[in-house]
Amino acid sequence: MNPIERGRRRFLKESAALAGLAVGAVGSASGQTPGTEKQVDPKTPYGERSRFVSSARTAREYPSHTPYPSRIMDAADALIVTPLQDSAGIITPSPLHFVVYNAGYGYPRLHPDIDPRQHRLLIHGLVDRPLIFTMEELQRLPSVSRTHFLECGGNSRNSVWPGTQGTVQQNHGLTSCSEWTGVPLSLLLREAGVQKEASWVHAEGADAHKHSRSFPLEKGMDDVLVAYAQNGEPIRPENGYPVRLVIPGIEGNRSVKWLRRIKVADQPYTSWSSFAAHEQGVKSVITFPSGGQRLPGPGFYEITGLAWSGGGAIRRVEVSTDGGRTWKDARLQEPVFRKAHTRFRLDWTWKGEEAVLQSRCTDERGDVQPTLAELSRIHGVDLDWWRSTSVHFSHFRPIFPWKVTREGSVHNAMY
Repeated sequence: MNPIERGRRRFLKESAALAGLAVGAVGSASGQTPGTEKQVDPKTPYGERSRFVSSARTAREYPSHTPYPSRIMDAADALIVTPLQDSAGIITPSPLHFVVYNAGYGYPRLHPDIDPRQHRLLIHGLVDRPLIFTMEELQRLPSVSRTHFLECGGNSRNSVWPGTQGTVQQNHGLTSCSEWTGVPLSLLLREAGVQKEASWVHAEGADAHKHSRSFPLEKGMDDVLVAYAQNGEPIRPENGYPVRLVIPGIEGNRSVKWLRRIKVADQPYTSWSSFAAHEQGVKSVITFPSGGQRLPGPGFYEITGLAWSGGGAIRRVEVSTDGGRTWKDARLQEPVFRKAHTRFRLDWTWKGEEAVLQSRCTDERGDVQPTLAELSRIHGVDLDWWRSTSVHFSHFRPIFPWKVTREGSVHNAMY
């Protein structure tokens, strides 16, 4: 037995709180009454979760005093956030994947109802052979399955405003992680024959707004997927059915949904042409204990959360329970994928005193999640700028603290 595992077992064995918890559990089990039985139809066409499970997506909310223009606040229902506090492991169930409607103002926030038999994907532009694929033809091509996160560039930005609803879902829920299945874009581009002067790819969706984004050809030939399945089944309509792009590590709005056209070009077709600025930085957040939750009393708890980076795999996560004065290495749950959520865990005995919990992660490139002060220096602003500006800032990724009070309630402790 290695020293780490031996130390962990000793910790668990010596924890009086855990022992008390175990005794209480035995007593409860021996006295419980059988639950109400429910008839199960074995022919149910699609399985349902237990009625006792209530985890759900919600619309992201902004506090009334935010510096954002009213039109942004009025569009809050266009942002549907994932309940990270209820997550287990790293995969987000497809029905709980976050949704952002990029239709813009004046367009209905609806997804197109596409018949896959009628849908076509066009590849054209600076290619030798323009191609049109049906869904059947796409699904006959060699496919791959990869686990990757998607994250809105604006995720976590409202966590800095005092008075914001303090749950991890409302503050950080615009990220989800899925197993995506589809055809590498590089395969399609090679089949079309990319011309030497090409340097950009422009993608367009079949929604009413024709949402479109550009990205460098180099990225398109690397790890971009033309995906038609998510977590072992067809992609959900609100997430791009029947086919979408998945651009690993890059802000989510570039992974165009309801994909219908790919144009190879020698320049970007959108105003956001600076690619490096749109990679999602190294980031982590504790999901338990987290805002809105309550610890029932002193004793043993497992601190857990998620870490991710657009730059590759997470290599280390450290957790502090004293506001950053000291740090301990958390355990990383295997397997650890590149550009995917990584689950981390740390054993903790809470003694009933006030505590400030936070996590910081390091990716395979050696990039370390910054503090808010460090991020402010990077951007050349002071600390108060974040909560007073009307600038639509994105890629907000500082170390995020949760405060546990003596009563056991957990709150946003950014300020």
